[in-house]
Amino acid sequence: MNNKLLKLTTASITGMILLFTSAAPVMATEHAVAGFVHDKTGIEIPPTSEDESVTSLSSNDILVPGFNNIGIADVDTNLLVREKPSEDGKILGKMPKNSGCEIIEPDNNGWTKVQSGKVTGYVKSEYLIIGQEATKLALTVANYIAVFNGEGNLRVRKDPSISDDNIIDFIAPGEEILVLDPLVVTYGEEINKWVKVSLDGDDSETGTVGYVAKKYVDLSYKLPQAYTMQELLLGPGISSRRANIVNFARKFLGYRYVWGGSGSYRLKNNKGVDCSGFAQAVFAEFGYSLPRTSREQAKKGTSIKASQLKAGDLVFYGSKSYINHVAIYIGNGKIIHASNKRDGIKISNVYYRTPVKCVRIIND
Repeated sequence: MNNKLLKLTTASITGMILLFTSAAPVMATEHAVAGFVHDKTGIEIPPTSEDESVTSLSSNDILVPGFNNIGIADVDTNLLVREKPSEDGKILGKMPKNSGCEIIEPDNNGWTKVQSGKVTGYVKSEYLIIGQEATKLALTVANYIAVFNGEGNLRVRKDPSISDDNIIDFIAPGEEILVLDPLVVTYGEEINKWVKVSLDGDDSETGTVGYVAKKYVDLSYKLPQAYTMQELLLGPGISSRRANIVNFARKFLGYRYVWGGSGSYRLKNNKGVDCSGFAQAVFAEFGYSLPRTSREQAKKGTSIKASQLKAGDLVFYGSKSYINHVAIYIGNGKIIHASNKRDGIKISNVYYRTPVKCVRIIND
């Protein structure tokens, strides 16, 4: 495999993006039961085929695939998308840092009309990078991700091999995983091509490292996209205390992730927190004392079923014997969590991984 497939920097120099796909049939050995919903987010940058040679075109000579006129949010946290070009305009959605959009109408009196994901509206032009600067930046900040392209659930393994005791998690169809290495080859195995991935977790700065069979994922680079306000809404019948906790947590959407980071000061000043540090700081604001790690936090409160989740409950991820990630449920099948150093604090589908425990801290 050429080195051009291994680093985004190469694609930045050439102005091209590379995509790996697999048309191989699904094998039951790498799937569990079906039932999870899809949660694709982000704007994909479709690349050339694996066998196509990269040209010498600079990024000044081409458009970013998927965009006619790209804009990128130049903010530390979120860029508000409004219904009309005014500070009084209704907020329709939020574009996190480095998220991409299509510019529909250029700057007019300080406002630009854009479309990002399912959100179309106006943003302040001063917080939008456009033109060739945006093109170059897109090829640099896009995340390298693997998307599960099959049915059922994809097994994430501790090692690049098939055995009964090395499964560490399951990924739902359409879900995205950060890629650490696009190709790991093993020999003498039924499946010998793997992708090294990172799952959200507090094990290390890179999260929990695992491997997925390459034939079951599509690899590409993607830019984040706007969140709709619907994605940020609470479920019905939520107490004011739960609503306050969730609304407080959502204020930090797009803030930094730093492994080992904790404390209200770090959270509020965007110095960076990890998953358990985020949950701890949010609940501390309302008088709840949580332990420092996700494993210890999972021992607190009352265990509940996933079907009983209310906004403000905690959701834990990992394996049956080991918890390494925590998120706050915000209603409507969504969680908010300090995900990883590339995405920061973000919103995800509650079933983006298989929850191993749900806990109720708020008794109301």
